[in-house]
Amino acid sequence: MKAAVLHGPHDVRVDEVPVPEVSSGEILVRMKACGVCGTDVEKMHGKFITPPRLGHEVTGEVVEVGDKVENVQVGDRVFVHHHVPCYKCHYCRHGDYTMCKEFPETNLDPCGFAEYFRVPEVNVARGAVLKLPSSIDFEKGTLIEPTACCIRGLSRSRLNVGDDALVIGAGPIGLTMVSLLRFYGAHTIIVSEVLDFRLRAAEEFGADYLVNPTLEDLKGKVLEATEGRGADLVITAFGGSKAIVQGLECVRKGGQILLFGAPPRGEILSYDVSKIFINEIRIIPSYSTTEIETAIAAKLLDKYLKNMEKLITHRFPLGETPQAIEFASKGKDVLKVLVKG
Repeated sequence: MKAAVLHGPHDVRVDEVPVPEVSSGEILVRMKACGVCGTDVEKMHGKFITPPRLGHEVTGEVVEVGDKVENVQVGDRVFVHHHVPCYKCHYCRHGDYTMCKEFPETNLDPCGFAEYFRVPEVNVARGAVLKLPSSIDFEKGTLIEPTACCIRGLSRSRLNVGDDALVIGAGPIGLTMVSLLRFYGAHTIIVSEVLDFRLRAAEEFGADYLVNPTLEDLKGKVLEATEGRGADLVITAFGGSKAIVQGLECVRKGGQILLFGAPPRGEILSYDVSKIFINEIRIIPSYSTTEIETAIAAKLLDKYLKNMEKLITHRFPLGETPQAIEFASKGKDVLKVLVKG
């Protein structure tokens, strides 16, 4: 079968590899669609902040089931979460599931960008296989994982109904955050983005104020939209120290910043920490998600977040996975890119 393999920085190839064999507690899934995540782009560029295995926003059809597997059948349409925690360790007992040692060690075999992938027994047993509702097709199902990540991030923040929020970056994650902020009852949503195409998309997804920070004073616009206070919540949907500094300048006293976009490894932040202290700014990072939030995401995509499939702008066949990842990084007027099985 064909699968995308990362051989090194800027070297992704679609290789011929064996079809995985499944044991009694495992399942084999035929990939139907897999989204390109920003972490896939980072891995291709040699920035391995997460395990260098490609493709995890994946849906497919179950084609083989081990004899000990319950509640999953051949023919089921599924989304599969690639990582699962142990639920027993010190971190899990404190609810820090993504810090669990087993979390990054569990994964799909060989990856999501493959004709078939094996789901390990631990993933199957711990609820990482989610049957798709009839209203969610394979393409829309790829949005479950990134939506779940956003849900977890917002749950880690103290978002209240009526809060004013600033989202920095209007890529797929930023736009998903806008939709969820609107759903959760945010009052004013401000989006900062340098690309006009994405600013227009942000308006369609529910943003109230659109700011191009290269042309306008972002802090001034945020103060204008929030009666001079600043944003209650700032979400850095774009990784990097520049976005964090912008957020620190735009958040209100006592407000919070959700660090969501993954910064490059080695990124250094230079900022007057006394301002963070005296203004009691809460800084909250949020990395990845678990099957807990994926179940919530599937329900929201099924019942409430009806326009999310508009995020999907481009599709590539499996054989063009390297081009798909590159296009997601540099393509014109691009949001979410899918690889189709």
